[in-house]
Amino acid sequence: MTPTLKAEPISQAAIAGLAELIEAEGAADKLINQGLCGRFHDRASLDIAGDAGISVFKSASFSLPYRMEMMERHPHGSQAFLPMQEGTYLVVLAEDKAGAPHNPRAFIAGPGQGVNIGRNVWHGVLCPLSDTPPQAALFMVVDRVTDGPNLEEHWFDEPYTIEK
Repeated sequence: MTPTLKAEPISQAAIAGLAELIEAEGAADKLINQGLCGRFHDRASLDIAGDAGISVFKSASFSLPYRMEMMERHPHGSQAFLPMQEGTYLVVLAEDKAGAPHNPRAFIAGPGQGVNIGRNVWHGVLCPLSDTPPQAALFMVVDRVTDGPNLEEHWFDEPYTIEK
């Protein structure tokens, strides 16, 4: 029987210990530009062994239910995803148990919500959601750009199905 995950709305409390939610909620930490711009300061902690860079990812979109066959992690650095367009995307996070993902949970992130996935945390691949795939979605990604291996993959014997 295929294991099934129900995607829930993302929140900082739900992803604590695995990732950080990046959003401009509440009052700005500081006003800049003659009071015309609110700065929401230091919303995520980069944890990178090596050089950090900003890249742009262009990903095909997916729809739910989604078949998750593998998860990945990056042992040498955190990885922040910031959507550059309106839309929702799927975030799947899991604890580690003996070098494999354990107890994965699925979340839906909405417009204006980025996520910084911690170093060595198992996560699903970038998965923008659309009712009419394969539309492309753009994300700014802040992560380790130093040469050398920084990717581990785990392929499930039995893929997960992720639903709303």
